[in-house]
Amino acid sequence: MDNTRKKALSIGLLAHVDAGKTTLSEAMLYLTGKIKNPGRVDHRDSFLDNHELERSRGITIFSKQAVFELPNSNVTLLDTPGHADFSAETERSLQILDCAVLVISGTDGVQAHTETLWRLLRRYELPVFIFVSKMDLPDTDGEKIIAELQNKLSDCCLIMDENSVDFQEQAALHTEWAMEKYLENGKLSADDISELISERKLFPCFFGSGLKMDGVSELLEAVDKYAVSKAKGKEFGAKVYKIGRDFKGERLSYMKITGGSLKPRTLLKYKNSKGETKEEKINQIRLYSGEKFTQADEVFSGQVCAVTGLTETYPGQGIGAETDTAEPLSKSVLSYRITLPQGVDPAVVIPKLRLLQEEDPELNIVWNEKTKKISVELMGKVQTEIFISLVKSRFDLDISLDSGHIMYRETIGEKAEGIGHFEPLRHYAEVHLILEPLPRGSGIQISSICSEDVLDRNWQRLIMTNIAEKHHLGTLTGSPITDMKITIASGRAHLKHTEGGDFRQAVYRAIRQGMMGAKMILLEPYYKFSLQLPPEQIGRAISDIRTMNGEFSSPEERGEMMEITGLAPVSAMNGYSEELLAYSHGRGRLSLQPGGYFPCKKQDEVVKQIGYDPESDLENTPDSVFCAHGAGFNVKWDQVKDYMHLDSCLAEKAEQEPQKLRARRQMSIDDRELEEIMEREFGPIRRPQYKSPIRNEAPATVKPAIEKKNYIIVDGYNLIFAWDELKELAGENLDLARSRLKDILSNYCGYTKAELALVFDGFRTPGNPGSREEFHNIHVAFTKDGETADAYIERLAYEIGRNYRVRVITSDNLIRLSALHSGVLRTSSKEFIAELKWTEEQIEKLLQETNQSAHKTKVKDGKG
Repeated sequence: MDNTRKKALSIGLLAHVDAGKTTLSEAMLYLTGKIKNPGRVDHRDSFLDNHELERSRGITIFSKQAVFELPNSNVTLLDTPGHADFSAETERSLQILDCAVLVISGTDGVQAHTETLWRLLRRYELPVFIFVSKMDLPDTDGEKIIAELQNKLSDCCLIMDENSVDFQEQAALHTEWAMEKYLENGKLSADDISELISERKLFPCFFGSGLKMDGVSELLEAVDKYAVSKAKGKEFGAKVYKIGRDFKGERLSYMKITGGSLKPRTLLKYKNSKGETKEEKINQIRLYSGEKFTQADEVFSGQVCAVTGLTETYPGQGIGAETDTAEPLSKSVLSYRITLPQGVDPAVVIPKLRLLQEEDPELNIVWNEKTKKISVELMGKVQTEIFISLVKSRFDLDISLDSGHIMYRETIGEKAEGIGHFEPLRHYAEVHLILEPLPRGSGIQISSICSEDVLDRNWQRLIMTNIAEKHHLGTLTGSPITDMKITIASGRAHLKHTEGGDFRQAVYRAIRQGMMGAKMILLEPYYKFSLQLPPEQIGRAISDIRTMNGEFSSPEERGEMMEITGLAPVSAMNGYSEELLAYSHGRGRLSLQPGGYFPCKKQDEVVKQIGYDPESDLENTPDSVFCAHGAGFNVKWDQVKDYMHLDSCLAEKAEQEPQKLRARRQMSIDDRELEEIMEREFGPIRRPQYKSPIRNEAPATVKPAIEKKNYIIVDGYNLIFAWDELKELAGENLDLARSRLKDILSNYCGYTKAELALVFDGFRTPGNPGSREEFHNIHVAFTKDGETADAYIERLAYEIGRNYRVRVITSDNLIRLSALHSGVLRTSSKEFIAELKWTEEQIEKLLQETNQSAHKTKVKDGKG
């Protein structure tokens, strides 16, 4: 095919550390003629791991690219780091990919970091090809691996064999349109398979060995045939994903052209991270492949390049028609103080370290004016060692780091009103903000309920900017706040005296004042861990995890080893790998990755140890400034309500109200709220017109008013395809399978009196609004076009779960993890199927007992 007519593909290689990713990349480059001889990690001569630190350690640290050709594609291959400490570097590369190749070790299977990568791939909605490597080694089991992929990642993971009837049937089962095409034509076309892969409804799996070149050609053929380029139209757009420097120190902006084209000497207009407009000339356009590059006269949509001449670009930046990408999910959880060599001036060192932060924004170099110390935020031990080596190689500085400090976060535990007033002479601003808690991982959300008749729209926009522009600190330890909704409730400006900076002061003070009088919660980072060790040491490991206040799943066999996965506080788990190696005699292996923030179980102890005094922190004061007799005066935070000019926006609770009455009233409000949600989702609620069969029941126990009701949300298609009987029926007629499931669930609810919502992915029809209905005693929902059942279930579970005990039925691990983090109960589809079958047995027994009783009564009446 003519080179100009080929599709441009950007493909990323992702894997858990030591899964064989670099070996696979060497095989791909060798088979496509890019290199004459494949390199090896252990020989320190691989094509892409060309940095001295990578070759000395045998791991990928920096994402790098290579270019090669396939019959129908011009490919840019991006090799990404596999170690969890460099997850942010990997995530930045995902934003420019057309698809990804996820490498799984045939000897280790799905690791904890593999699941993290899978969540990232889902976040960026990337099509995925899976390559299971190291299958040339003994004790590898392909059937076991594919079962694990389907269980832990997705049941859409299928061994690629487009001509196999079994493959065709399994691929068609996951969407209604594919099933219709398969039933109509007897097979899926290549375009159909390509579309399923693009929609993430099919993840083709390949087995082989990068070292032996087994299965690699088949992978390349499938990528060439089925991967789709995301190249856009003629309007220029570009996405910056990385900042680097060449060996001469010249700044490089790595980007993908997403639309139009770009030439050297073009005058490019863009906005820097501060929002300021910049206009700079492109000097060179480089196409890198390994260490070497060629200069291009023009690059087109779909191509990846590095340009010189731009001085203030940043990773995640959109240029032209392209928009910015959200910050990476991977965040550092440890902060390290930097000790400089004696006699070295920090003022000279900080600008140099900022260059490293420019290349890796998650480093976050911080100068503490009080302690006169520099600190850096890092992910873990490996990254600390790499950071020290980089500073030495780049700037010839021998620095050292301390043992690290936990980076806590704070959130609010209850709704509160924050009031800020700033009125020195000839200045005026007052702001009332509502602070509310949000689910874990939500970050800071900003909104307004203030009428523009009360406060002009421009002032409200300024207030929102003031809220967002700063990392506001909590009042327990002075740590940044998160998982909080901040709403503008009211405000006032003065026609003559109010300036923009007045509202900034009022906003900062309002947020602090609201937290001072509220219940605050200290959050600490958790690691998601995977621990492998010999069976005889499993008891020791479980004891250690419990001592850490960690949570873990049941141990699983991994060949001759046992594996435990779970969550544990970073403060307790940090440094455990050395202890593990000691008591397991070098056989144990610990994999750690960020697991999110959760309430600190030793909050009082940590707060006391840190000893933060929020009232002494004058840069983050909770006090307000009022004016009287021509002069401003300070008012302490707990007295601001006595001086404020606007009414409070939160009604005071009646202190004399009896506790039981408040509980009942609160329960009544919750019931109404829930009913509004259910009516919104499923329409007017019709009460059941029949009751479950008569049962002998114990007298009902009156529960306290605060007892939560039970609600069940079922992922419909997930349950159908997990149930062999329904799965077989779906292969013949999907409508019949859905109807059969509704009948089964209706009987279940009739017997258990449970409230249940059954959710299906909507029809694949553009503009489809979705549908809601009641089927006897259950609610049924088809999601709208563009909304997955996953997203709908998570949203509904969150809304109902605030005040009710919700159980989500699914085997989708990502829904289950989200449910776990929001406090929602979860049950796998297989577990629920067993529960449904047990219920059917009970109903059958009940009917038999009822029939027997009726027969005896009839016989008795006949005798009489």
